[in-house]
Amino acid sequence: MLNRPAPLGPDSRIGLIAPASLPADHTRIARGIDRMRREGWHIEQRRDFTDARGYLAGSDEDRSNELNHFLRRTDIDALICIRGGYGCMRILPHLDYEAARAHPKLLVGYSDITALHLAFLAKSGWSGVSGPMVAVDWPDLDSGSRKQFLELAGGGAGPLLGPAGEDLSPARRGTVEGRIIGGNLSMVVRLLGTPYLPDMSGAILVVEDVGEEPYRIDAYFTQLRLAGVLQQLGGIVLAGFTECGFPAGKRSLTLDEVFEDNVMSLDIPVATGLLYGHFPVKSAVPIGVRARLSVTEDTARLDLLESVVRPA
Repeated sequence: MLNRPAPLGPDSRIGLIAPASLPADHTRIARGIDRMRREGWHIEQRRDFTDARGYLAGSDEDRSNELNHFLRRTDIDALICIRGGYGCMRILPHLDYEAARAHPKLLVGYSDITALHLAFLAKSGWSGVSGPMVAVDWPDLDSGSRKQFLELAGGGAGPLLGPAGEDLSPARRGTVEGRIIGGNLSMVVRLLGTPYLPDMSGAILVVEDVGEEPYRIDAYFTQLRLAGVLQQLGGIVLAGFTECGFPAGKRSLTLDEVFEDNVMSLDIPVATGLLYGHFPVKSAVPIGVRARLSVTEDTARLDLLESVVRPA
């Protein structure tokens, strides 16, 4: 059973966490916090985010202690991540999943944060939002992306569109109902064989990625197929794959050929064109909720059948 948090509203209390990396420009944290406070939220942080350890936002102990501190509090409504990068996988064994199960909170973040979304879904039944982060998105968040995120986090359902109402594109016909699982493709693959990947049977996989050449995207989908995961899926939505080209003169398949070989050969509905990924203007995506993917010759829709948060 899905363990949904309270809806995000003007008086929500939000804990800031940095479970992965820190931004190169530290001023973006303060600018993001200022922008978030204008939503009426009460912002709490346990540290000043200056204690980086290489590419990590602090030691594994510091990052897991920070997250566990907020997981155990009963007065925190949501956890919004400073940024992604790398590091969430390292703290997965040290998190208090029992506290998470007892006190569900809306986890918001994307990219490396995919590891936390999937682990909390697998271990604590959490839904979550793959959405805007403090130092990456909030300082410059556009009105369309903000509106779509707030409606989703406030309890909205219905069709999942782009921030300006952009439709999905059809790629392979069919209709299926299942829960949305996904986020960053490479992070989904890295959880294979671990206890932190949720049951993928019948799931609608929504994935994006950044900075990966076509052969690496090919390898990720191939690994999912060899592990038997692709064959379990109910449907797939391919979102943004940015900076995923290859150097001029290098022999390579195109990204479309990789998708044709690995995704279009499956006997399940497939849609493309969801504005979600590593770029500024984008939609937030709910994780763990039931949805219906309907793809015809001319149209594609991803309808949320339940809210990512519990009724107010």
